Amino acid sequence: MSVLLYRVGRFAYGKPWYVISGWLAVVAAVVALLVAHPVKLSNEVRIDGTPSQKVIDDLAGSLPEASGGQGLLAFRAAEGARVDDAKTRPALLAAVNAVYRHDHVIDARKILTREAVKGASSPLLRAQAAVAQDVGRPSSGKTPVPLQADGQPVPGVIVSADGSTALMQFQFDKQTYELPSGTISSTVETARQQAARGGLEVLPSAAMMEIPQIVGVGEAVGVAVAAVVLLITLGSLVAAGLPLVIALVGVTVGVGGAFTLSTVIEIHSLAAVLALMLGLAVGIDYALFIVNRERRLIRDEGLDAHEATGRAIGTAGSAVFFAGSTVVIALAALLVVGITLLSTMALVAAATVAIAVLLALTLLPALLGLVKERIRPARTRDQMRHQNADTGHGRAVRWGTGLVRHRYAALAAAVLVPVILAVPAAGMKLGLPSGASYNPDTGQRRSYELISNAYGPGYNGPLMVTVNSTTKGQPLSPATLAAVTSNLSSTKGAASVSLGGMNKTGTIAVLALIPGSGPNDDATKDLVAALRDKSPQIRETYGVTLGVAGFTTLAIDVSDRLADVLPVYVATVLGLSLIVLLLVFRSLMVPVTATLGFLLSIAATFGLTTAVFQRGWLQSLIGLDATTPIVSLLPIIITGVLYGLAMDYQMFLVTSMREAHVHGATARDATVNGFARASSVVLAAATIMVSVFAGFIFNAQPMIKQTGFALAAGILIDAFVIRMTLIPATMAIAQEKAWWIPAWLDRLLPDLDIEGDKLTQKIATARSAADQPHAAVHQAETIN
Repeated sequence: MSVLLYRVGRFAYGKPWYVISGWLAVVAAVVALLVAHPVKLSNEVRIDGTPSQKVIDDLAGSLPEASGGQGLLAFRAAEGARVDDAKTRPALLAAVNAVYRHDHVIDARKILTREAVKGASSPLLRAQAAVAQDVGRPSSGKTPVPLQADGQPVPGVIVSADGSTALMQFQFDKQTYELPSGTISSTVETARQQAARGGLEVLPSAAMMEIPQIVGVGEAVGVAVAAVVLLITLGSLVAAGLPLVIALVGVTVGVGGAFTLSTVIEIHSLAAVLALMLGLAVGIDYALFIVNRERRLIRDEGLDAHEATGRAIGTAGSAVFFAGSTVVIALAALLVVGITLLSTMALVAAATVAIAVLLALTLLPALLGLVKERIRPARTRDQMRHQNADTGHGRAVRWGTGLVRHRYAALAAAVLVPVILAVPAAGMKLGLPSGASYNPDTGQRRSYELISNAYGPGYNGPLMVTVNSTTKGQPLSPATLAAVTSNLSSTKGAASVSLGGMNKTGTIAVLALIPGSGPNDDATKDLVAALRDKSPQIRETYGVTLGVAGFTTLAIDVSDRLADVLPVYVATVLGLSLIVLLLVFRSLMVPVTATLGFLLSIAATFGLTTAVFQRGWLQSLIGLDATTPIVSLLPIIITGVLYGLAMDYQMFLVTSMREAHVHGATARDATVNGFARASSVVLAAATIMVSVFAGFIFNAQPMIKQTGFALAAGILIDAFVIRMTLIPATMAIAQEKAWWIPAWLDRLLPDLDIEGDKLTQKIATARSAADQPHAAVHQAETIN
């Protein structure tokens, strides 16, 4: 591997424009495809096989008008005024009319008009009358009333008991993620223009969510911090700029390439964000590792930039290749879960990481070929020629020596810290974001609180209950539907039940059930379970089947399904990665300690994330003010991503230790020397990753916010507590046993030569041949 990559590095350095032109052509092709085919992203959280998803899919065929995305607008009057008085009512009615006339909004008034023409033969009208007569008032004590116009109730609009607020519920003709870009914002703006005439404020719910802003000020600041760290670490604008170029080209090709496929394959917005996070972070880190190695070879061994680049690609490039492989493996393992949403996210992110590795091994040496000796300023080059290899590592040597000397205390501290941080994870609750998940200054949070105060928390997450006749073609009788509705309204936790719609034949009805609790409350989860438990009894008594759906129910089902598959995924990732680490390090202890260290990291990450987002601890320090369950997708995503990134640091740090050991150092000296050589780049790489990920904490979307925080916290813990403290301490305790492997297993494993031992031998042979009087081949040409 090292010899092959050495040749690649020398070729790219010697003929840079060949490689650069090839990558420019790829970038141009991606940009051209993006211009020709506009990006189409999705916000759908779909997991096939869950009960709620099955109900939604069935409705799409039998009752399409009930299967679209839900719209929810709150209208608030000025203090002391009512939304339905003589001054504000016209503006409210105009806003409602504008929404119903908007593209892709289903006009409930037209449906009722068509049914009214049918008169007594209308299944919907007969059912409405029966349900209204049989079901009593809501039990919440906050009884809303329909908005009246010309003596008739306005469909979908209810006024709060104190008259300060009106709530409009309506349906789009498609799921929100399928709507043309700008449809939701245009609908809200249309309502605002009309409502403003009466001094009404319009607040959309969190359910009316369009594609989030992927890159904002926070993300840009994160990249800027990374640039500063690169400049401090490498001490040169030229050297610091190269990793940034590699990262930016990587996300352009990786994320941009995924966008070009969005018209053919459904790409979730979170997949794009995850790929962007990883592409920036690993692109910078991998390039940094190689540039740092090249500069060290120039400094320590007096090599020219061409030869140093070849050797850096051969040695550090090998570590980058296998570090990237662990990230790709960890992400690709998501495919075994069998969830399309996660599979797409994994493939997009894994492809972006693979592209970052390829760029680091090809484009980076080509760019170094343009920079040549300017990779180190002349003054610095002259100074470094007279310094030995250990100069500049003083602090790292002292830290490494201290870890070896106090190895048992260091090990105890490195275990105790993540264990303490992991404690809050025992109470972690999973869910999907609701309006309560947003910061107080956002419209989603203000809408959530307004609706909760005026109507009750359950109106923020109504449940959709379908009632299907078990006899094919047999309509539901009004009496049966009224009895079922009454039965459901008596369920513990149900605040009210009303008829929401019915298909033309009257065989399927949709009920709107308002819980007495919020979307992410345990009581709502218990209510959903109770409704499903009632289904067999209701089928036997009334001859109908029940289905429970809606965004709240979908969130519950998604959380349960992901919690079930998480252990399978973790086992798969650990098994595959243990094999890779065994091949790379040719040791039994190193892969085991690396994996156990990761388990401590991930537990601490979940604990910190739970403490900050679910319990609200220290939120003010990062500008947050919203307690919310942990996004159900987060544990499985963070497990895969963090494992891959943790193994990056393991690879960079321990390969340096193994390289020193292979070249003759004792186990103790190899630990100290390897730590001294690699710790600075691991420190810089971790700081960069934390900066990039932390930038996403300030994204408005709770899902992106939590992902950025969890990754930043996980890297912070894993890099500084586990990789730079626990691992050196355990290596010092184990000494030579750290590198032990059974002889029979050693013979079976292929020699990947991560440390470049074969490359060193070939270079030595080439030098020997070049020193002969009649040698006809130069050292590098002999290797090539």
